[in-house]
Amino acid sequence: MNLRRRLSIFWTTLALGASAKVIPTENVTDEGTPFMHFLAFDSNQTCASDKHAMPFNNQIRGVNLGGWMVLEPWITPSLFYQFLGGDETNTAMDHYSFCEVLGPKEGNKQLKRHWETWVTEAIIRELADSGAVNSLRVPVGDFMFEPYGPYIGCTDGALDYVDTLLDWAHAYGLSVLLDVHTQKGSQNGFDNSGQTQGFQWTSRISNYPRGLTTFQHWPIRAAHWIGDFDSEAVNYTNINHDNIAHSLRVIENLVDMYAGHPAVLGVEPVNEPWELTPIEELKSFYWDSYLIVKRKAPYWKFIMHDSFRFTPETWGGFMKGCPDRALDTHIYQAWMDPSSRLTFYNNACAQKQQIALMEREFGPVIVGEWSLATDNCAMWLNGFNDNLPGFPRSPCKYIPCSLPYMGSDQPGTPVDSGAALQGPYGTGISGPSFGLCPVDRDWMTERYNNAEGGSSWVSSPPEAPRGRDGTDEVMSLLALKKISAFSGIGHGFYFWNFRTDLYNPQWSYLLALKRGWIPKGDLNDDRIMNSCHREDVGAFVCEANREAPEEAVKNGISYALGEEKKDAAHVDRLTGEPLYSEGDTVFDAFWKSHRATGATCDFGGAAVLKEENVTHTDDYYSDDYYNAVEVKTVATWKIVLLVVIGTLVGSLTGFSLAMKLSPKFSRKVRSSTMLRPVTSSGIFRQSFGNLLEPGLQGYAGISMD
Repeated sequence: MNLRRRLSIFWTTLALGASAKVIPTENVTDEGTPFMHFLAFDSNQTCASDKHAMPFNNQIRGVNLGGWMVLEPWITPSLFYQFLGGDETNTAMDHYSFCEVLGPKEGNKQLKRHWETWVTEAIIRELADSGAVNSLRVPVGDFMFEPYGPYIGCTDGALDYVDTLLDWAHAYGLSVLLDVHTQKGSQNGFDNSGQTQGFQWTSRISNYPRGLTTFQHWPIRAAHWIGDFDSEAVNYTNINHDNIAHSLRVIENLVDMYAGHPAVLGVEPVNEPWELTPIEELKSFYWDSYLIVKRKAPYWKFIMHDSFRFTPETWGGFMKGCPDRALDTHIYQAWMDPSSRLTFYNNACAQKQQIALMEREFGPVIVGEWSLATDNCAMWLNGFNDNLPGFPRSPCKYIPCSLPYMGSDQPGTPVDSGAALQGPYGTGISGPSFGLCPVDRDWMTERYNNAEGGSSWVSSPPEAPRGRDGTDEVMSLLALKKISAFSGIGHGFYFWNFRTDLYNPQWSYLLALKRGWIPKGDLNDDRIMNSCHREDVGAFVCEANREAPEEAVKNGISYALGEEKKDAAHVDRLTGEPLYSEGDTVFDAFWKSHRATGATCDFGGAAVLKEENVTHTDDYYSDDYYNAVEVKTVATWKIVLLVVIGTLVGSLTGFSLAMKLSPKFSRKVRSSTMLRPVTSSGIFRQSFGNLLEPGLQGYAGISMD
């Protein structure tokens, strides 16, 4: 028995206790399958008798450790520069082809160097010390738990690094969500699934005007994890039960390894299954995975991605009554059309309404990925040497490509500063050119009083001229609004990503902290709480859930009162509507008092958010909407008058000084025939007589020719 398995058994024994009893799911009856804390009903994929052993009362405020265990070229381009200029036989553009092209020996050598340097203990300590992070979402590959294809041998040793990370996280007080980021056959066709799907080399038809190595991906994207996808009919012709069985074994292996590790918060069984995934098949996979997890890790959270369908129609009522499950949604602005800062501000704050709706209709919601990017410029964001058709929407800023983070031994680095954009070429443009790499654009400062509303950004240069860079201003305010929307209403968030290879703070939590865009500390800040006040069309109240059992409401009230050291003896005597009314008062007061420090409107399923139309006057808040200095305009005639007066005053001052300090100038003025009417006047003699050279005062007005 290996060390990891022995440790897992040890931690599981501690977590469950000696009397813990695990009941297999084979004992299914009409009364439901009993688990430690609930009953599960296979017939309708719901649960009952939830004991609320681990209520979701604390918000997640975390970051993703992306690009570490699952390669994404845009996050760590230094690993993929070696494939620039390649052809059909030696180009890699995702984790799968990285191992396929390099082979197990060289691939594993480079990966180990990457694993050792991309995530370090110093970085985990820095995240913890920020005071604003309490959890890490760690993307892992399915191939790490059951290797297949070119992953065999190439990814050996990956789990040892995960073990070390979990120990670091535990030491620094951080929880870890293990996110299965890849699936066999690809769940979405993206490179972040491990293997780009829907791909075709087109070099044979790219011979004129010059021979190029070309490919296409986005126009023919597909995903074959759940089954065979027909791109013409835009549906699945069959379901691949072997792939699904593989994924379920991966979940079981993962739980077996880490069931009792104190740092593990839970698992997300699949990341971003695309929107065309058959929803009933996906729900069945989630249900089966959930039962596997709860059979062996009864205290874990179970997080499900929304499959890009964040709607009550899709998820309302699913797994109702089942403890410890939450819905993950990913909210990005990077793929929006170019627009004003006001558009991005309003869009960020508007997410509150949908999150609150889903909290009511489904349950706990986590924003598992978000960033501060407002454009699509990050190099290779849409694939290695590729881009979505029509992207990027605006010209991008270019900066010197970074030196390799893993050291100078990395092949292909540094980028050739003498080479223009290299192939192979996809359907869009993105890549290094002459040693420069594209990154997110700058925001320009706004002329506040002219109500430009951010439109100048659309036509402005990608790199702001000196003195006109408003990026810090816009990003800081946008971050406050997003944090307010994601943590003020839902159950928290994970920022994507913790770092980037290129200098791109819109996608790097660590760089955003250094720039001051994201606050440090516990996020208990009035700037965050009030940052969406002008965008909000209403406010929210935390009320007792009328569908929750009375016992759950009593437990929730007792918890809230107990946390504030208040007497809860009267709660046991309440029943019916008086009980729920008491819950309305207690839950709302507690949530509003503590949501800035991480409280959620949950209370073990006893509470739910409701929208209430409340408005405040602008002077209720102290923060400036634009966070900018107002510039006053001045009428044109006033500017002209000031210039004329300034010119006259300056001229007279200069003339006086010259008359006093330069005898030669003084003689010239006195002897000038053109100026004689002026110099012979009484006013001039009275004003400048004392400035004449000694012995000449009596000769003022007499020609010295």
